[in-house]
Amino acid sequence: MADAKEDQDQSRDRVDELMLSLARGRVALGVVAFAAPGLTAKLLGGAKTADGSRDLVTRMFAAREIAVGAGYLLSKDSDRRLWARVGLAIDTLDTVGGLRTRKNVPVWASAGVLAAAGGCTALGAAKVAKDIVR
Repeated sequence: MADAKEDQDQSRDRVDELMLSLARGRVALGVVAFAAPGLTAKLLGGAKTADGSRDLVTRMFAAREIAVGAGYLLSKDSDRRLWARVGLAIDTLDTVGGLRTRKNVPVWASAGVLAAAGGCTALGAAKVAKDIVR
């Protein structure tokens, strides 16, 4: 019985550590995307030529990532659980959006975005489920 409890505590610690890493990654990605929207759009399979609207949308994405990541990192307990749910909703919508537009972007870009968004969705779902069970 004690071994099962230890395994459960270690699993919870791993999910929490992965969520902290995800939040740090969100902030880092957001800062880079805000500072270099053209490079970010190119890496994500977007337009390769300078475009004001592309840069605007990329910076909006960047601001969202910074806000969600910083919100998670700066919060505690029940507030952190709320930020985890917000992140899960965003990542789920990103995954759905990636699936809906996969035919309009290069295969490598679609696969990368879907892998990242899907992985973040899975991690967020694990965190939310863990918080509900607690």
